[in-house]
Amino acid sequence: MSDYAAPARPLVAAMTAAAAADPGRAVAFQGAPGANSHVAVAEAFPDGLPLPCFDFADAIDAVKEGRADCAVIPIENSLHGRVADIHFLLPESGLVITGEHFLPIRHALMGLGARDDVREAMSHPQALGQCRHWLRAHGISAVTYPDTAGAAAVVAERGDPALAALAPPGAAALYGLDLLATDIADAGHNTTRFVTLARGGRPPLGDGPWMTTLVFEVRNVPAALYKALGGFATNGVNMSKLESYQHGASFAATEFYADVTGRPGEPAFDHAIEELGFHSKRVRLLGTYRQARERG
Repeated sequence: MSDYAAPARPLVAAMTAAAAADPGRAVAFQGAPGANSHVAVAEAFPDGLPLPCFDFADAIDAVKEGRADCAVIPIENSLHGRVADIHFLLPESGLVITGEHFLPIRHALMGLGARDDVREAMSHPQALGQCRHWLRAHGISAVTYPDTAGAAAVVAERGDPALAALAPPGAAALYGLDLLATDIADAGHNTTRFVTLARGGRPPLGDGPWMTTLVFEVRNVPAALYKALGGFATNGVNMSKLESYQHGASFAATEFYADVTGRPGEPAFDHAIEELGFHSKRVRLLGTYRQARERG
């Protein structure tokens, strides 16, 4: 609680108390009330009780400890790429991905004076990056902060007309700020993909199309990745996302994160995963869930 600026603390306290009274409906998110993650929770779980958490680790811990039924975490943005390091957070958490949600992002500049008074804009690095051309055109310097709505609370606390925040428009009303400019992202297609994380043992519900997220590490031999991915081509299984990342500091072993169309139990999917496993040191499925937006 002490990590939030003073204007956010009563809101955080009230939402935390409501979630504690009914943890089966609680949905954890990273950020202060009014953040994009809060908006995503409201859309994806309209009957849920949003539980604000200061960082991603806190949100995951809330689920692991039973203080929330699930968490909604942003993982990628159409303008600025990867958001959360889900590759590191998920495998160590013991949680699984049970759903996804796409949220169109609307950034607004908010503060306590006129727009011409603003010299600095505070926000999450992702939001600042998504509006960097607009900020540069208006002579406004970027100031980083862990989340968008939290930055709005800081601006309200400091009361300096030269400092504004980049946050979802609804945050202005929550923290008593004026909207100085709206829809200022550098591209109209600005969208963030969120995933829902929950404790294990939940079979995917509803009808497809299905998506399975996994991580794997190929063997350190020539053409290992080419061979490992061959099974997806021969079995007609679409891989909509593939990212490499380094785990640890050795620089010797590259691991991969992938989103694959399909789910366990489908013959083509099972054959592709079997071949992937033959050419990999390890393969770990992070969750199977219904696609919120069909790929391809």
